[in-house]
Amino acid sequence: MKGTKLQHTVGLVIAGVVLAAAALLWIIVDSTSPPSDEPPIQRMAVGIWNIVYENQVPDIIVLSAAVLLAGFFASGIGLADRRIATLARRSSNTTAKPLGPAVVMAETRGIYAGPLTVTVLIPAHNEASHITATIASLKIQSRPPERILVVADNCTDNTVELAQKAGVDVLESVDNTKKKAGALNQALKGLLPTLKDNDVVMVMDADTNLDDGFLDSAARRLTEDRALMAIGGLFYGEEGYGILGQFQRNEYIRYAREMRRRRGRVFVLTGTASLFRSRALRTIAASRGTRLPGTPGEVFDTAALTEDNEITIALKSLGALMISPHECTVVTELMPSWKTLWAQRLRWQRGALENIGAYGITPPTLRYWAQQLGIGYGVIALSAYFALMVITMLAMDNWIWFPFWLGLGIIFSVERVVTVWRGGWRARILAMTLFPELLFDMFLNLVYVKGVVDISLGRKADWKHITADGSLDSRAER
Repeated sequence: MKGTKLQHTVGLVIAGVVLAAAALLWIIVDSTSPPSDEPPIQRMAVGIWNIVYENQVPDIIVLSAAVLLAGFFASGIGLADRRIATLARRSSNTTAKPLGPAVVMAETRGIYAGPLTVTVLIPAHNEASHITATIASLKIQSRPPERILVVADNCTDNTVELAQKAGVDVLESVDNTKKKAGALNQALKGLLPTLKDNDVVMVMDADTNLDDGFLDSAARRLTEDRALMAIGGLFYGEEGYGILGQFQRNEYIRYAREMRRRRGRVFVLTGTASLFRSRALRTIAASRGTRLPGTPGEVFDTAALTEDNEITIALKSLGALMISPHECTVVTELMPSWKTLWAQRLRWQRGALENIGAYGITPPTLRYWAQQLGIGYGVIALSAYFALMVITMLAMDNWIWFPFWLGLGIIFSVERVVTVWRGGWRARILAMTLFPELLFDMFLNLVYVKGVVDISLGRKADWKHITADGSLDSRAER
């Protein structure tokens, strides 16, 4: 793969572009007229409070540049994303886009591959505390799966015994050192040859519970549209864990809302619960080492820290059609402490960087590159915002209100509340207070910076498993 040349420089590329963009904005700001020396205005409110305020607004050139740049990038990325998806859907190139809808429809016209069946794979490493409930959520579905297979990977607890007691099949991995992806590859090696093209494999985390109707809706969509290659779930956070848990729940609610606004267009086929046609998985395995990074014959790339993100990019690179319907929802485990959350998000961030580095800059990865650049620019913007607030408070003798910035802050606060409205009153109150969530965003920004620095310096990445008691179980380093 020609994209592998970016694998170890992706952090430097992103950091360089983001810093260059920030420098450009700084030059624009510095080139504008200096602020007026007029003193702030003082007024009495209700005859009690002496309000000091500054009614100046930023230079019109700065405002125009900011608005135009934001609009250009947002609309440009959106239009490019739609254009790329449209071309993939219409492509009849069986070599470049073997899973494109036009190719699949042409090849399957008039062919009956049998009734749709669902086989669920649950990769599990020491998941005794969750496995019973996860299996139960599958069995009570209005449309239950035909088979449930727990893939027990190097378990030292009683996960295997509990799964067998629940009445499902269990496959124990053999000498697996490749984490979750390696265990799934072992299971799929024996499973895929037995499946017809219309059969579906669902990969589901052992700490996830499906909402009722998930499989019924997914199976119906896959039956009605034979060009559809994969369906991803929308995930929501479980209850508990205080304010840290609410931070994560709010984050997941906003992500699900964004997916609804995208009309189900997939960004990531979440590892919590996603379904794949067997045809799609076989095509991925056959494309590894040529069109896709990875080992020939393996479905999941064992070099990837985030196998769900990587397989999404793999499917998009092959032209596959996939969606995340609003009715396919799951409830997943939250991180119980800041330490475990840091480990989880660092793995996600490092994995995302490695994935786009492995694939390089291609039409299917364009939006993923844009996301990383946007996050990087957001890190600089939010850090500068907090720094400016601290400097302003230290430099001024009196508190001065700035109506322009206060108005923008109110609009931002309203947006934060509206986007978590479905989460209930706790979610709304936390969003309304604004600054706690901004501090949580700063925490995630630090994770981002750590990921960029680590990959730029060539540091090895860990895959850490969160144990039932909330501690970290560090697994094989790469």
